[in-house]
Amino acid sequence: MKNTTALSCALLLASASLTGVHAQTPAAASPSIAAAPLAPAPAGLYAALGEKAGIVRLVDDFVERLVRHPRIGSQFKDTKPAALKESLVNQFCQLSGGPCVYDGPEMGELHADMDINKGDFNALVETLQRAMDAQGIAFTQQNRLLALLAPMHRDIITVH
Repeated sequence: MKNTTALSCALLLASASLTGVHAQTPAAASPSIAAAPLAPAPAGLYAALGEKAGIVRLVDDFVERLVRHPRIGSQFKDTKPAALKESLVNQFCQLSGGPCVYDGPEMGELHADMDINKGDFNALVETLQRAMDAQGIAFTQQNRLLALLAPMHRDIITVH
């Protein structure tokens, strides 16, 4: 793959968002890891992703690929796709410097009981990369988004 480390980071973010929607329970009023990234969004990333409309297209493609994925698709069988997509759109939008607000649960809390291993995480990241490729997002911009997602990986992988 082009950049396995960057892809792993993206997979982590996506996995976290997807599982949170699966629970379908209101989140506690606590700050979200996604709501407070360690680094500010790179200038122009939101625009490079196509702003909110582009992020919606990316997430639609990404979620469709996830639910059909031979390795990890079964993890999303009870997920409500519309809620998952909304959560991911808000998360990606906020992380990229857009006006959206992700108000879902923290990644560690969300994934604590999910038994996610590094291989599952990597499969998710690779799926996100394929969706970004299909949407024509430049590799440089993909890496910028993945770098913002990377810090979440330690909270998502629960099986070592």
